[in-house]
Amino acid sequence: MNNIIKSVVFLVFGLTCCLPAYAQQLEKKHFHHNEWTKGRFSEAVTVSGPGKWVFLAGVGAEAEKDGSILHVGDFAAQCKYAYEKIGKVLAAHNGKMSDVVKLVTYVVDIKDRDAMNKCRAEAFKGVELPVHTFLVISQLARPGMLVEMDVIAVVPAK
Repeated sequence: MNNIIKSVVFLVFGLTCCLPAYAQQLEKKHFHHNEWTKGRFSEAVTVSGPGKWVFLAGVGAEAEKDGSILHVGDFAAQCKYAYEKIGKVLAAHNGKMSDVVKLVTYVVDIKDRDAMNKCRAEAFKGVELPVHTFLVISQLARPGMLVEMDVIAVVPAK
């Protein structure tokens, strides 16, 4: 009889401890918000658990319909447009700019650093800036791109 009681207590304790952890398992989903990206890469990947992680693929001045580069030669306009797209994709996943936890910015000319800092400050106005890595590289994914950003955000799980 003593062993039965021990077994029942062990079972109840095990279920009490393990079920909440099981309910919080991570779930990963990939999303395409623009037609031209289908089959090329995921624009966003969400990971849900206690919070939902949203991973955005490199975001630049690609037109949402066909991927053509907008604002060729105009760094400030490309940067602003990229942040608008970031905000739009985050909103599609119940997020906002304040949910961004990591940002990597790639540019092709170091001379655009001050313009990038101004653009980033405007995009994150009123919220704390996320961690940020700034890289100057020789070329981006498409000719005419001057700036591209990778974003990681964590939004409240619903």
